[in-house]
Amino acid sequence: MAKTRALLFGGLGSVVAYLAFVEFTSGIIQGYYTPFMTDIARHLNVNDADVNWLEGAQLMLSALVVPALSKLGDTVGHRRMLLLSTAVTFLASLLIAVSPVFWLFLIAWALQGFYVVWLPLEIALIYIRSREVSADAPAALTRRAAGVLVAALELGAITGALTGGALVDALPLEFVLALPAVVVGVCWIVIAVGVRETDTRPGPAGFDTVGLIIVTASLALLMGSLFVLRGSGIDFASGGFWSAVGMLLLGAAGLYGFARFEMRHPDPVIDVRMFVDASLWPVFATAGLFGMSVLGAQAPLSTFARTDPEVYGFGLGTSGFATSLIIGLYLIAMTVGALLVPVAARLTSPRWALVIACLLVALGYGMFLPMHDHYGQVISNMTVAGLGSGALVASLPAAAAAAAPSTQTGVATGMTNSVKTVGGAVASCIFGLALSSFAASAGTVPEGTAGSYSGYMTVWAVCSVTAVAAAVLLLFVPKHAFGDRIAPVAG
Repeated sequence: MAKTRALLFGGLGSVVAYLAFVEFTSGIIQGYYTPFMTDIARHLNVNDADVNWLEGAQLMLSALVVPALSKLGDTVGHRRMLLLSTAVTFLASLLIAVSPVFWLFLIAWALQGFYVVWLPLEIALIYIRSREVSADAPAALTRRAAGVLVAALELGAITGALTGGALVDALPLEFVLALPAVVVGVCWIVIAVGVRETDTRPGPAGFDTVGLIIVTASLALLMGSLFVLRGSGIDFASGGFWSAVGMLLLGAAGLYGFARFEMRHPDPVIDVRMFVDASLWPVFATAGLFGMSVLGAQAPLSTFARTDPEVYGFGLGTSGFATSLIIGLYLIAMTVGALLVPVAARLTSPRWALVIACLLVALGYGMFLPMHDHYGQVISNMTVAGLGSGALVASLPAAAAAAAPSTQTGVATGMTNSVKTVGGAVASCIFGLALSSFAASAGTVPEGTAGSYSGYMTVWAVCSVTAVAAAVLLLFVPKHAFGDRIAPVAG
């Protein structure tokens, strides 16, 4: 343990520090805008409900960007892709500040989602650098570094949320919207100055452009079908419903064709064989199931807390600041969970650390079913779920890097984020349908609320059950999958 710590904060300490600032910036982006989404809607002259399209568009683009840039990181350099994605995020942040209409703001918001590739690129970069520092313990070093990066991300999210909430009441919105671009610009300079490029191995057939086009079109159809369904609802007499079904079938057929094409390609953009690898498929499945809660359940949590129990019979009736405290405490719990990953892995094993994290998420959201009437109960629930969520955010990319072939670390870590993002996008649509459908069928929820009591309970139950399913899947992982590979001794 002492040797591992010395190696991390000696040979890798500098690059981890620089990359921690990158994740701090990522956290600021993720938390900064949340307190004033209603102000953004008024600024763009749209309804509050329309801001949901911002999240959906960014998640959709993220699912497409991560595998492409992760693959390019493995072939042309992880630092280069960090610089490219940061430059796009910077330009998008500037466009957000000056966009006068909703459609242009939507495009800029989606492009800002390029920041989601930062963490998988960083994990791959650290894993490769750790092999140079210590060939016998790269996975252990990567897990420890991942905990630091995720802690920086959560600290940034807390800082961003508190800063955004404070500034929007004191400054013009145009000025408030411009500040993230400044931080991202500094982030680009930090990467350019402090991060050294990794050694790369060009693929035998160049970049798989055709494969990227096929998977992009397929995922766009799948995501588009869910958003169309979210708007039309489950109405068999609706043309929108059948359009969504047609898009879903075309997207599924496209993914099947993509898998067949990638199996024949000498250097595919996504090595689909990873999804049948006994060491990797449970990690990807866990990431997708985990994405349903960590990305899909945050909006329902916020609207549930803001719902007035004296009017609707449920909710907490909290103010915006009190609601931000719930989110802040949840993020602090995630930070603690991320930092405890190396301890849990050392006391048990890397696999059991993941299983325990999943069970904590399941317990936290399961506690919502009987305990949701008081502020303290909701904080307790989110603290438990946050500990498990932080551990999973930190450990899933590191687990994928350790289990993947040495030349596919960027792709493997990127796929965890892509699958998690797809899971969040799917959950966002499912939860939106559940809340609106139950509200409509109940007929007792006035216009303007996020949904019915039954809809919210469905959200918590789905988050809990999917976390349990992820824990079960991880039991099928081979015992050696997430540990450091020990090279055989000659002779």
